Amino acid sequence: MTELSIKEQERLCVMGEYETMLRGRGYSNIAGVDEAGRGPLAGPVYAAAVILPEGCMIGGINDSKKLSAKKREQLFDVICEKALSYSIASVSEKVIDEVNILNATYLAMNQAVNGLDIAPDYVLIDGNSIKGMTVDHMTIVKGDSKSISIAAASILAKVERDRYITEISDKYPQYNFKKNKGYGTREHREAILKYGPCEIHRRTFLTKITGDKK
Repeated sequence: MTELSIKEQERLCVMGEYETMLRGRGYSNIAGVDEAGRGPLAGPVYAAAVILPEGCMIGGINDSKKLSAKKREQLFDVICEKALSYSIASVSEKVIDEVNILNATYLAMNQAVNGLDIAPDYVLIDGNSIKGMTVDHMTIVKGDSKSISIAAASILAKVERDRYITEISDKYPQYNFKKNKGYGTREHREAILKYGPCEIHRRTFLTKITGDKK
């Protein structure tokens, strides 16, 4: 294993400040939670929850959006190996259409927390709001760049969703999901107008494109 530079160790110590603070207050199993896929026009929204051991340092870990796909894949395996417990959940596009994307995101986050093998006594959540969380918790705006636990969760959720959308792209090659990951690129929007939506499209996200109502 490559030894971490002093600068990287210092960066990771800063990212662990929330966890350190909470352990000082008596909490021990602190889970980070984040989502992936709120914005795409197609596919489920994913969420992950991760409990890392005290003092855990994973070189290169950061907000998943700041990392390359290759780096996220590498870190995915390291996080899964080092985590005391992790869980990944998803909520389908059909449920997103029924309850809206915000509530679907809350559902995915709660499912991820409930799926942990170790019950957390505190949860750090990326964002500014959450519903249904019964465990003591804190929401942190841009938490995926401020908390190592949330950053770990952001990577797991992002990689798992990208794997799903890449795999299913072979079934719907006309939308080029492998490239756009379901997001509303110009090419993707034009494909929807040409071919119509497929079964994994979020109908409530397409009204401005197709003019159809849900």
